[in-house]
Amino acid sequence: MEKPTVRHVTDSRVLAALAHPLRRRLMDVLKVYGPCPVGLLAERTGQAPANVSHHLKVLAAADLVVEAPELARDRRERWWRLRAPAVRWSNTEFDGDPAARAVADAASSLNLDRHVALVRAWYAAADQAHAAWGDGPFSTDKWLHLTPAELAQLSQEVTDLFARWADRPDDGQRREPVFLFAHGVPGQP
Repeated sequence: MEKPTVRHVTDSRVLAALAHPLRRRLMDVLKVYGPCPVGLLAERTGQAPANVSHHLKVLAAADLVVEAPELARDRRERWWRLRAPAVRWSNTEFDGDPAARAVADAASSLNLDRHVALVRAWYAAADQAHAAWGDGPFSTDKWLHLTPAELAQLSQEVTDLFARWADRPDDGQRREPVFLFAHGVPGQP
């Protein structure tokens, strides 16, 4: 059975499980580093293993993560992996149920908070980190005049571009995790 590349979420209970800062962070760690045991997830998030285990169980109940027992060295060690490398949802799919829409809106807000926090952390990093990366880190924005269909097309093109960079074959060069995000939303200046 082929592993799905994007989990399209249509159940607000799944979004509720995702809409927690630590659970979102655990999913990011699994996305960046691949399958991990609870102890390593605790170390990378600065959390107690019992707390990490609790939140992994919530994510597993929402089918966002799954155990990877084949990676364990003994019966006490529990490894986890993402069910799918990406999660997607559209808030408009929850318009028929006000409570579900509130959950979707909260999940989107948390997602944006996470994105902004990662960028702010970069700007607060030490001068040595900034010097090491030179002119690589960037920020860009544009005001465009688009139809809804054109925005959907642009969204797909940006998603495909990100995927092309993410799916390159390993050539042995040492690479560091880089967070990249883009938002395209209607707005007024």
